[in-house]
Order: sequence, then structure tokens, then C-alpha cells
Amino acid sequence: MHNMSALLIELGAVILALGLLGRFAGRIGFSPIPLYLLAGLAFGHGGLVPLDASEEFTATGAEIGVILLLLLLGLEYSASELVTNLKTQYPSGIVDFVLNATPGAAAALILGWGPVAAVALAGVTWISSSGVIAKVMGDLGRLGNRETPVILGVLVIEDLAMAVYLPLLTALLAGLSLAGGSLTLLISLGTVGAVLYVALRHGRFISRAVSSDNPEMLLLVVLGLTLFVAGIAQQLQVSAAVGAFLVGIALSGEVAEGAHNLLTPLRDLFAAVFFVFFGLSTNPADIPPVIFPALLLAIVTVLTKVATGWYAARRAGIRSAGRWRAGGTLVARGEFSIVIAGLAVGVEPRIGPLATAYVLILVIVGPLTARWTEPLARRLRRGTPATAAAAAPQPGATATLVDTVNAVDATDATGTADAADAAGAAGSRG
Repeated sequence: MHNMSALLIELGAVILALGLLGRFAGRIGFSPIPLYLLAGLAFGHGGLVPLDASEEFTATGAEIGVILLLLLLGLEYSASELVTNLKTQYPSGIVDFVLNATPGAAAALILGWGPVAAVALAGVTWISSSGVIAKVMGDLGRLGNRETPVILGVLVIEDLAMAVYLPLLTALLAGLSLAGGSLTLLISLGTVGAVLYVALRHGRFISRAVSSDNPEMLLLVVLGLTLFVAGIAQQLQVSAAVGAFLVGIALSGEVAEGAHNLLTPLRDLFAAVFFVFFGLSTNPADIPPVIFPALLLAIVTVLTKVATGWYAARRAGIRSAGRWRAGGTLVARGEFSIVIAGLAVGVEPRIGPLATAYVLILVIVGPLTARWTEPLARRLRRGTPATAAAAAPQPGATATLVDTVNAVDATDATGTADAADAAGAAGSRG
């Protein structure tokens, strides 16, 4: 009885603290992820107030959090959208992988952590945070901007790549042979291909079978199906997260919308538990020794992500301001980086503290780069003799930087950016 009361008190205190932290983050217009990680560090071993009784429950809740994160991410996309994005955005996806996975892999090898850790850390630095980026774009009012489909296209390719990367990483971490790893990869590719085929050809029938006018029945069926498929995927070494993602892709239409509305509160709760659990498993004393590598890696990968977004937007024919905004928006790392690090800590425990510090840095820096990369680039261009005259404001135009940014965003959202570019009042895109 005493253990149960201690469990309830600790869980209640943790969840209440998460609610207050999330509310505070919302008030200041910031992502709550760094606050959740800091709370985990404070409550974990070596923290200010270590918790013990709720570890097993928290671990299970964290696993459910990852599954729900990936399920709702899959619900955002239809199979046809994924196929279209693959056809049009794959060159940008290749550039994204090369520029952003290489620093992580190189850092792990330089630190002497070995090839398996290099594959894991490459994933940590490669994948942007879809959740943080979507929130930032909404907060900045950029969902209607011309560069937004490019940003989403890069994120979709990254999410699809996880369906191949996570099973491969899981096989490497399990110490499987080349044959075993190849088999796991073939199973993963076959599963992804089969799900995409079924979703394209028979998605309506699946959605109709799952559909229900009763919200309670819809919640139970979708959640049960997701956990069931995730468990089977885990047994096949494909990764529970990928299984959940594929279930989300297979559902479409009103079912996907209804499931999204019902599951979003659960996702937010268990995702918060997941980030706290990762912090709980990291000793704060392990972070200072890796803070310099994490900071250096963050600086390098901020530049590589900006270059990725700039290249992807340039391929889509978007002019200069939109290219810089796309690059700055892609900087944030979050849930996937922590998921990958959580898988890898068994092989290389130092990945956990490094990934925690790295994500903390970039989840804070990401919203700032999304807001200020394009104005900073424009200011630097105006400071050069070759562009100073062309970039100077027209007579009567507002000269402040804030008004210039607002003008650019407003013209993008209404589809009149080209006219604004020609007038020179909203800032140069060419």
C-alpha cells in the first residue's frame, strides 16, 4: 500500500509539473521539449529530487509516447502524398542526408565510439523535429507561405527514411550479422512497400473497417490496432515506432481526422512522459564533459540544415527570402533524435548525455533561426557594396527590420510575393 501511494504521489507530481511547464512554454511561445528534458534531469539519478518508484511505469509510458508520436505523424500524410513527395523531393532528401548525417557520424568516430555509435549519432544529427517545426510555422503564421510545401517535403522524406533507418540501427545495436541485418532491412522495406500499396489501392476499405461514429469505439480500435501492429513490428526487429507510423499512413479521410483529434491529448501526455523519461535516464553529471562536442556539433549542423533548406527551396524555384526561411525553419531537432539516442545508449552510454545537450541546444535555437535567418541574411546582403543600392528601401517605405519581415511574410501568405519583390518594399528574394 505504501509503495502504491508513493507511486501515485510521484506520478501525480511529475504530471502536474509537466502541465505547468507546458503552460509556461505556451505563454512564452516556446517548445516545451527542453523544459521536459530539464525536468527529467532534475528528477533522475543524480538530479535534485531523484524518483525511483515510478520508473517502470514511466518506461512503459515513454514507449507508448513514441508510438503515439509516430502514429499521429503518419496520420498527417496520405500514401499518395508520400509517393508524390518521394518523386519530386528525393534530390533534396539526398542532400539533407549527406550534409546532416555526416557531422554526427564523423563526431562519433573522432570521439572513438565505433561504427555502430557513428550510425546512431548520424541519425541524431540528421532528422529534424516535425513537431517543433510545425508549431513554429504555425506560430509565425507561415503555413501559407510558398516555401512551406518544400519544408514539409523534406520532413516527409526524413520520416519515410526512418522506416529504413530504424530497423537497420536496431539490427546493428542487437549485434546481428550481415545476413541478419540484411534480412531485417528486407523485411522493413517489404513491410513499408506493402503498406503503401495497400494504402494506395485499398485505403478506403481499411478506413471504412476502422471507422465508427462512436468516438469511444474509434479510439479503442485505432489505439488497439496501433499497439498490436507496433508489437508485431518490434518482434520482427522493424521497430515499434515504424509500425505505428505505417498504421497512420494506412488510415485516411474522416477516420484519420477523427483519430487525430481523439489521440492528440494522449500523444501530448505520453510524449511529455517520454522526454522526461529520457532525462531520467541521463545523469546530469555526464553532460558537462560532452557540452563542448554538443555545442560544436550544433553549430555545424545549424549551418548544414540551413544549406539543406536553401537548396530544397531553390530547386522549387523559390526566391532568396523563402530559401533562407526554409533553411532556418529546418534547424530544430527533437523527438526523433531522442528516440535514436534512447535506442543507442545500451551500446554507447555517452550518446545519451551528448544527444540530450545537443537537442536542448537546437530545440531552443531552432525557433530563433526560423524567425531570424532570413532577416539576418538580408541585412548582411545589404551591407555588401554590390547589393546595398538595390536593397535600399524605397522612399516612404518602412525602414525597420520588423516591418520588413512582416511585409515579406504577409506577401508570401497571400501569394503576391513576386510583386513585392519587384517593388523592393518587402525585401529582396532574388
